[in-house]
Amino acid sequence: MAAGAALGFGCGAGPEAPPYKPVADVKQLMQAMVDPAADALWEKSGYIVTTAGTQKRQPKNDEEWAALRNHAITITESANLLMMPPRAKDGGLWIKDAQELRAQGEAMWRAADAKDVDQLFTVGTALYEACVSCHERYVDANK
Repeated sequence: MAAGAALGFGCGAGPEAPPYKPVADVKQLMQAMVDPAADALWEKSGYIVTTAGTQKRQPKNDEEWAALRNHAITITESANLLMMPPRAKDGGLWIKDAQELRAQGEAMWRAADAKDVDQLFTVGTALYEACVSCHERYVDANK
């Protein structure tokens, strides 16, 4: 036991971080990953009110629930990609906005796993608000 502890301390601070190379810029990441995933989430959560009545938008079968879950995972992990240099615009509000996107992605993921239609609507609204908050501050920087 003591030998194992000595070996652990003698090896340094841990494994070296893997090299990564961000290739897509923020606008490309938004166009390729975030926007399509968010649109797919909103298409399956909430209500559409027309003169013909109210249409409830929700997954109808296991395949649609699985697709919704996958889009939520894409949103969640995309938020991590937005926090990576050189995409992160600053260490303050940009990171906070990306963390909020990640939190809402995770919440949508949990709602999809639970097949909770009401929670999809609630989280879909929060996800929209997170997107708008960031876009109001940074959309010009991404053009």
